[in-house]
Amino acid sequence: MTIAKIISHRTSADIISCDVATPVSEVVSILAGKRIGALPVMCGGEVAGIVSERDIIYRLAEHGGSLLQKPVEEIMTSPAVTIEPSTTIDSAMALMTKRRFRHFPVVENGKLVAFISIGDLVKDKIDEIEQEAEAIRTYIQTA
Repeated sequence: MTIAKIISHRTSADIISCDVATPVSEVVSILAGKRIGALPVMCGGEVAGIVSERDIIYRLAEHGGSLLQKPVEEIMTSPAVTIEPSTTIDSAMALMTKRRFRHFPVVENGKLVAFISIGDLVKDKIDEIEQEAEAIRTYIQTA
C-alpha cells in the first residue's frame, strides 16, 4: 500500500500550514487550537520546512519568551524531508523511525498535497491487520 491510499479522501484545503514569516506565538496558537503536533512551513507555495512542538520547546529552553515574537523561519526544521504519494507505507514508517520524525509533507510535482503523521500510518496498519484477521476468521468458519 502507498501513501496515496491514506490521502485519497483528503483535499489541499485540509492542510493546515503557516508561512515562514508567521510569528512563533501564532504557530503555538494554531498547534494548540487544532490539537496537532506540527505544521508544514510554506514559502512561495513550496515547503520550506516543518515546525513541531519539539522545535518550539527546544528553542524556548534556549531563548526564553522572546522566541514567541520571532518568525517561525528561525526555528523550523529545514529542509523538510518529504515523501510522495507513491511512497509505500512501510517505507514511510521506516524513514520516520530512522530519522525520528512524526510528520511528513507529501509532495507531488513540487506541490504540497498532504501532511501526514505517524498516527495516520499506524491507523492504516491496524486497519490492515483487522481486515486480515477477519478474513482468517471467515475462512476458518467456512472450512
